Amino acid sequence: MKAPLISIDKSKCKICYACVRACPVNAIQVKVNQEAPVVNNDRCIGCGSCLLVCAPQAITYRDSCEDVKQLLASDQKVVAIVAPSISGEFDDITDYRKFVRMIRELGFSHVNEVSFGVDLVAAEYRELFTNFLGKYYITTNCPPIVALIEKFHPDLIGNLAPIVSPMIASAQISRQLYGKEVKVVYIGPCIGAKEEALRYEGDARVDAVLTFVELRQLFTEFNIKESTVEYSDFDPPLGYKGSLYAVSNGILQAARLDEDLMQGSVITSEGKVNILESIREFETSIDFIRKHFNLFYCEGCLMGPGTSKGGKKYVRKTLVTDYANKKLKNFNLDTWEKACANHARLTDFRASFAENDQRLPKPSEEKVEEILKIIGKSSNEDKLGCGACGYESCREFAENVAKGLTKTDMCITYSLRSKHDFIRTLKLTNEKLAKTQEALMESERSARQEQLAVQEAFERTSTMLQKLPSAVVIVDENLKVIESNQSFINILGEEAEEINEIIPGLVGADLKTLLPFQFYKLFSGVLSTNESVVNRDVHLGERLLNVSVFAIKKGKIAGAVLRDMYLPEVRKEEVIHRVSEVIDENFELVQKIAFLLGEGAAKTEQMLNSIIESHKAAKK
Repeated sequence: MKAPLISIDKSKCKICYACVRACPVNAIQVKVNQEAPVVNNDRCIGCGSCLLVCAPQAITYRDSCEDVKQLLASDQKVVAIVAPSISGEFDDITDYRKFVRMIRELGFSHVNEVSFGVDLVAAEYRELFTNFLGKYYITTNCPPIVALIEKFHPDLIGNLAPIVSPMIASAQISRQLYGKEVKVVYIGPCIGAKEEALRYEGDARVDAVLTFVELRQLFTEFNIKESTVEYSDFDPPLGYKGSLYAVSNGILQAARLDEDLMQGSVITSEGKVNILESIREFETSIDFIRKHFNLFYCEGCLMGPGTSKGGKKYVRKTLVTDYANKKLKNFNLDTWEKACANHARLTDFRASFAENDQRLPKPSEEKVEEILKIIGKSSNEDKLGCGACGYESCREFAENVAKGLTKTDMCITYSLRSKHDFIRTLKLTNEKLAKTQEALMESERSARQEQLAVQEAFERTSTMLQKLPSAVVIVDENLKVIESNQSFINILGEEAEEINEIIPGLVGADLKTLLPFQFYKLFSGVLSTNESVVNRDVHLGERLLNVSVFAIKKGKIAGAVLRDMYLPEVRKEEVIHRVSEVIDENFELVQKIAFLLGEGAAKTEQMLNSIIESHKAAKK
């Protein structure tokens, strides 16, 4: 199975959609949710318009170099049949006989001109157009024209001239000259010829089609240069005015058909825009026009997509006509006429064409109007279109969107409007982000100030903690020291002093290794119950410590204050404190006793007064 004629390399594609706009039949599509264009090869007519506009060269056509090299490496004879436009392609070669020799150097057994095949085909057209029977025809020498009508204007298939192209006629002539088993390679400017070659079998078959660009690649690969080869002419039979075939009306001159504007019966049209209009008018107005149409998709075969890029049309045209004049100066007309008569008798010029309708159903008016509204084309003036999308009107564009052949983003005005809306939204978003960023920076400044304040407070607290005469220690839920002061370290003794020199404040030390069980049991109890322990006397060796443990963060952090009761200043302070507590307690007790005694005396007095009053009342 052959590879597709046209392929797009997504890694090279710049998503410019120039190819989409250039394709005359919408064979290159941009699908929804897909950026890179894709080729619908069923719709492709092989015109090569996409190749000519693709700046990054992401689009390529089916390569035939390997096929040709395999044919040349086989034991069979291989004939090259060369299109007349080769003289316009190789403007860098001083004499055409040099490129004929260069072709032979590749390994071809014979090199023949297609221009002789043009002469025979031209005679067929002369007979068809001269013996007019009321039917007007479109020439079938250009493969893209034939494909365009078969796929998109199938109603005109009956108007295609039933004559093979010069390439097919030349393939038959080659087998008449060199045998039926010979292999034939066509060298020309048209990539559509690669597809046309697949239509024919038997004597009319073409085994491979090389473009001029591919021919140059083979010359480079095999290091074949003009400076290293001698002259060599084409093998006979040589073509006559068929050498002018590279120019669009060249076949009419070869057929000796009248091109007079008043008396001529054939209209010649070339180029994509002219061709599309010509076919539309042939389809709608041929009964009024009353002419045969000689159509070539390119501006002459000398500007085909298989030629080198950058070629100048009129320079190439001059090279073609100069070559024809030079060759015909000493041309043997009698030999040519005999060859024409001989080969015309053996060649089958009949061609048939088949409908391959690729037209899509027309979408509903509602759908089209919906798409027009989406792209902002509501008024009739809006619907005229700028043509930048590749369609003649906005309506035609909307219809093809509805058919699934393109998407709304292909509309430049719609895309620009969407882009401006996006930019506007992005600007607003950026403004909001800037404000948010400013607020965050302010919040960060405030947080930094708070952090500094906390740090200062912590340093002050830590300094105060170190100044306290009482021992202080703070631990976490795992009884690991978070902070302690020097008084606490002094209570623990020399071993703790040594650890403090390495780890200030004994941070991270395990309280269970520093104090005996009865101490850290107090911490565990406070952490689990969140209830403080106040003024608990606990012995540590020969020392009596007064311990108060309190919760700082429930279940997470606890602190303790420890006082050595045997220190003179602590003992004096504690004796005074405790005597004061005893006095306060006794004073409170005395107050309660006095209150009770007073309350009892009042009740006694009240009772006695009541008895006296009762006795007085009895005497009366």
